[in-house]
Amino acid sequence: MCAWQALHQLYYDPDMDHKNVAQKWLTQAQTSTQAWQFCWPLLGPDKLPEIQFFGASTLHTKISRHWADLPIDQHQTLRMQLLSHISHFSKGPKMVLTRLCVALASLALHTIPQAWPRAVSDMVLVFQPEKTGSGNQSGAGDVGGAGEMELNNHSHCLALLELLTVLPEELQSCRLPQGRRAQLREALAGEWTVVCPLLRQLLQKQEAPSQVKERCLRCLSSWVGLDIPLHGESEGLLQDCFAALSDPELFNTAVETIVCAISQPDCQRYTDALVNLMPLVLGLHDQLKAAARDGDMETSHGICRIAVALGETHSRTLLEQVQHWQGYLSLVNMILFCTSIPGHYPVSETTSSLTLTFWYTLQDDILSFEEDRRTVYLQVYRPVYLQLVDILLEKSHFPSEQDYISWSSDDKELFRIYRVDISDTLMYVYEILGAELLSNLYDRLGQLLMATEGPAAWQDIEALLFGFQSIAETIDVNYSDVIPGLIGLIPRISISNIQLADTVMYTIGSLAEWLADHPLMLGCVVPMVLQGLVKAELSVSSVSTLKRICRECRHDLAPYAPDIMTVSQDVLAKEIHKSSQCMWLMQGLGFLLSALPVEEILGRLTLLITPHIQTLDTLAHQEPSPTTKLSIIHILGMLSSLFTTLDIRGQDQGSEGTIPAQTRTNPIVVILQQVFTLIQNVLSKWLSDPEVVKAVCGVFDRSVKTLLRDFAPMVPQLSEMLGQIYTTCPQASALDLTCQMVRIFTGEKDHLGPIKHLIELVTSTTQSIFQQGKN
Repeated sequence: MCAWQALHQLYYDPDMDHKNVAQKWLTQAQTSTQAWQFCWPLLGPDKLPEIQFFGASTLHTKISRHWADLPIDQHQTLRMQLLSHISHFSKGPKMVLTRLCVALASLALHTIPQAWPRAVSDMVLVFQPEKTGSGNQSGAGDVGGAGEMELNNHSHCLALLELLTVLPEELQSCRLPQGRRAQLREALAGEWTVVCPLLRQLLQKQEAPSQVKERCLRCLSSWVGLDIPLHGESEGLLQDCFAALSDPELFNTAVETIVCAISQPDCQRYTDALVNLMPLVLGLHDQLKAAARDGDMETSHGICRIAVALGETHSRTLLEQVQHWQGYLSLVNMILFCTSIPGHYPVSETTSSLTLTFWYTLQDDILSFEEDRRTVYLQVYRPVYLQLVDILLEKSHFPSEQDYISWSSDDKELFRIYRVDISDTLMYVYEILGAELLSNLYDRLGQLLMATEGPAAWQDIEALLFGFQSIAETIDVNYSDVIPGLIGLIPRISISNIQLADTVMYTIGSLAEWLADHPLMLGCVVPMVLQGLVKAELSVSSVSTLKRICRECRHDLAPYAPDIMTVSQDVLAKEIHKSSQCMWLMQGLGFLLSALPVEEILGRLTLLITPHIQTLDTLAHQEPSPTTKLSIIHILGMLSSLFTTLDIRGQDQGSEGTIPAQTRTNPIVVILQQVFTLIQNVLSKWLSDPEVVKAVCGVFDRSVKTLLRDFAPMVPQLSEMLGQIYTTCPQASALDLTCQMVRIFTGEKDHLGPIKHLIELVTSTTQSIFQQGKN
């Protein structure tokens, strides 16, 4: 088989086995010594583009990975061949041209600076057309005068730009020792004095085709990664890029180039250049306003990216330029306008989300200054952040219910994520505004809820609550004087709308720690949470909120315990919530029960779990099936969740903080002793199912971790059961539970016998497994 035949078989043979054979042969052929020779015929003008592409790819593979195989005296010849073929393919196909350029770039990286010290200058010289009125080419040393060049040959010009673009990219992608990479970066950066004038000439040339200018912009994007200096002619080139924004055909590429250039951290060394860029960016404000007015999302998106790149990447540097504070304030206000772009994200605008991290960066930089300067900056930027709050709340508004129904599931998810980002931003805003922010939100909410002219739009109320929740989730608001008023306002809110009701629930949950310090206010919110608990559409928010309240406020929930237990038992019986929410609810009830008087716990616990134990007993007598399995795992999971948080040991603390000898059995142990036979019946049918065994072990594992030595009465029974499980059908979950038992009870004389016997069974069974593995 030859290369041409293999390629024909790979691309055109319908048999997949033949294609695979050809692919394997070609891969091996590319690494062979003969590849240096057979690649050139594949580049012949009579060959198909796919075959030419393989020839060019083979050249790149050989040069990049097998350079040492090529004799030194052939390096010059190879270079000239590549330059000749690049010239030949300058008119296309594009994929072949690009691959040849990458191959020459790889060759250059092997020979710079020793064997080819002025590689870039020579490349430009080769593709430099004759000057107007002259038939002679200038030498490589004259390339620096690129402003005089006349690049009339369109295809050669594009080929040169492609070559100059892939050269830095190849440096970034190839594997090189760190020292060698640094040497090449320095050498290429030194050639920027050749590339920069060339790009400027082409961008400024009125008659240059848009395709050429676009390649110039892409070329600049590639070179800025080499940390080229952003001053002198480079600064002028960047200004040329701003001029290209006025050309619709070049707009997107110009945006990418500008953002790439000014986002380089190294640019901070060139303070004057950054200051000079501010008027250019601010000069786009009118274009931005027009785009926002006309609904031109592409233009507003691009200009916003430029403003944010400058403002965010160099925030501290520009803040430090005190004499230019008004210019930077104008830039900040321009970004504020971007945040306020009309429309609902992500359906009718996609710009505002680009700005959110900027507001964090700005506040972080402001607060990092010494006190005197920080005070001045806070005075300047507090009004901006107050405006930002209004804008963020407006942007977090849900659309009308009719519009929201028409949104796709992807749009709804993007909007949810967007609101999470807004929530984070509001938290950062609090660092600037402090208590003033909460007072602002409270006053506005009070005005809406106390208004007499008619009910406010639910979106307005929801947005303000969302603001409160965003701050309370992460900021300690225990000392805020507006929270009592907020708690008093919440019962006035109708939770007939699902989105509003969700936010009400989450807001209450975010204030759980505050409620723990102010238990008298629990009566305002617990009934609302219980109302939400019976609605399936509020499952996640209501259950998570009740769990948080039970965890934080459990010592003050005794007056509400009967209602909480009754409603919870009802929703569990009616299967209103999904399995994961049932687990959360059980955890919450575990917290609640833990704080009740000890003499009440067992009775309430029994009422709670008896229906589920009865269901488990029914399932234990049924033949195994997927439905039965899921139900069994669900019930066992609820028991595990309940026993994870049902911890009464704190109630047994003596006055000196010591734990007295127990005269009563822990309620969890009582329940486990009652259901132990039932669990054994479940295992008798499901012992070979790892998931059911894991669920069973989970019940005891959570109980052991919660009770520790209070679990002692169950040690003999559980040790015997674990031994039976592991010797009959070894399971990882049984082994993990055994480890817990051994860790806690090995030192207990009363339990030494059962634990020792369990260890012996596990050890012998494990040895047998290993022995079988050897055989």
